[in-house]
Amino acid sequence: MIAKIDTSKVEWDFSPLFKGDLDEAIEKDKKIIREKVSNFVSKWKKDNRYLKDVLVLKEALDEYEDLMKNYETSGNIGYYLGLMEEKDEADEKIKSRSNLVTDFSLELSNELEFFDLNLSKIPKEKQKEFLSSNELKEYRHYLERLFSIGKHLLSEDEEKIMNLKSGSAYGMWVKMVSEAFSKEEAEVFTGEKNEYKNFSVITSFMNNSNKEVRDSCAKAFNNILKKHLDIATAEINAILQDKKVNDSLRGYSRPDESRILSDDIDEEFVDSLMLSVSKRMNISNRFYELKAKLFGLKKLAYHERNIVYGDIGKKFSYDESAKIVYDSINNFNSEFGKIVKKLIEGGNIDVYPSKGKRGGAFCSSGLKIHPTYVLLNHTNEFSDVETMAHELGHAINHELIKEQNSLNFGVPMATAEVASNFAENIFFEDFLGKVKNEEEKLAILIFKLNGDISSVMRQISCYMFELALHGEFRKKGYLSKEDIGKLFQENMKRYIGDFVSLDEGSQNWWTYWSHIRTFFYVYSYASGVLIAKMMIAKVKEDPNFMKNIRDFFSDGRSVSPRESFKKMGLEINKEFWDAGLDELEKSVDDAWKLARKLGKI
Repeated sequence: MIAKIDTSKVEWDFSPLFKGDLDEAIEKDKKIIREKVSNFVSKWKKDNRYLKDVLVLKEALDEYEDLMKNYETSGNIGYYLGLMEEKDEADEKIKSRSNLVTDFSLELSNELEFFDLNLSKIPKEKQKEFLSSNELKEYRHYLERLFSIGKHLLSEDEEKIMNLKSGSAYGMWVKMVSEAFSKEEAEVFTGEKNEYKNFSVITSFMNNSNKEVRDSCAKAFNNILKKHLDIATAEINAILQDKKVNDSLRGYSRPDESRILSDDIDEEFVDSLMLSVSKRMNISNRFYELKAKLFGLKKLAYHERNIVYGDIGKKFSYDESAKIVYDSINNFNSEFGKIVKKLIEGGNIDVYPSKGKRGGAFCSSGLKIHPTYVLLNHTNEFSDVETMAHELGHAINHELIKEQNSLNFGVPMATAEVASNFAENIFFEDFLGKVKNEEEKLAILIFKLNGDISSVMRQISCYMFELALHGEFRKKGYLSKEDIGKLFQENMKRYIGDFVSLDEGSQNWWTYWSHIRTFFYVYSYASGVLIAKMMIAKVKEDPNFMKNIRDFFSDGRSVSPRESFKKMGLEINKEFWDAGLDELEKSVDDAWKLARKLGKI
């Protein structure tokens, strides 16, 4: 059945955020936000009764929650400018306005710094009283999170300095490198002729089944990376130094401790995942062995790891992709389908690549009152259908957590990739179930495994690279491009094994990998894949389990991730990760069997 869905809106509709002249909207927003923040600060800055009395704290938190829901420190216009910077990283006017609004937001954030800081330093006995109070029930986990990071927070004046320096010591460095890549274009072979393509398109074309196309794009890609290698080396050293200083001031004992605390998890969660995956790298090694054999190669070149194998049928226009994704999700769960339909039809998705637009894809939710927006770079490949399903999984999650108050609005990184992988798996299973041709089925299995291997083995290898990067920097004080390239290749070698070659140029692929600038974010891809697989298995066993999943996606930050999993009956430990890896290994075995059956190897 073909979905009845309107796919005519292919750019973001920002009318819910502002109308009329942009500069007038900025000034209007700033005036309102400053007034709201000033009112809160003038009322509570000198009145510390909220630190001692349950009912007074309830009053203060209610007012703070309302401020965070409707305005925070940059309001509608901050959200708009942030999104526009991603849509056109080369637009100097947007960048200038965004920097001014960021400065304004930092100023107000510093004015509000006292509130969370004072709460985090409440004495232990008073913490227990507040956490056991029914009056504060809806804010309980928000308080628990503050109390857990309290010992790592500095004085109010010191926190203000940390906030103010974050842009110049970190943000501007990262933006500089990202913008440099987004502006790049190169002449590449596209199948019939040479054409100039932007960086994000060149990146996607390296997966092309035509060897001339992917080799041409790989050469251009490596030349672009080499062109910006020196500045990327300076950038990564600058932000490594900034993090080292921050960690030292805050008393963190390991480079990833701030991530673990901010994600509301524990070291065992991450360490058990790292241990389980690192011991099972043979799964990805065997996958790449199969893939090399399918292409009749002794080894795949590094840029060929993600080549599309076989014929998945055809190109997929955005219209077709949207209908396929909507159908699969709606057939699985009608509530999720309604959310997807609303976003596709409402101008919440920016679809096509363009010069200046950042590569890849993301989903953004802003404040609780804001629309959810999705960015794609759709080029009619099968991978674009998968990406759309993935990002709309995030969007479903973001829409459901609007049921929480604004202090619990958000998704901890530990669970951020679960909904996206859940939706992605729904799409794949539905699509694969309709395929009758076994050769096409093998192509789809290889495609899916390629994504899962990248999300689990590659991202854990990246996490290990990050640990090595921070560790070596803290020993040496500065890392050369050769140092970084060596660390990168050593860690990538673990997951690719002997059937992918580390060609000249591959040592520089860290330069554009944005995730390593977010610091230790990537474990969430691996956990997301493995947890989503277990969730879908549970629904197959008992369709009523879907209610537990729906509740999980709406939990937001109202409980810790471990508690949220426990509510579903899932205990996250080494045995759990091993079970998920068993499922992944079984899929690799199935692909080998089907390839042999078809006489492909």
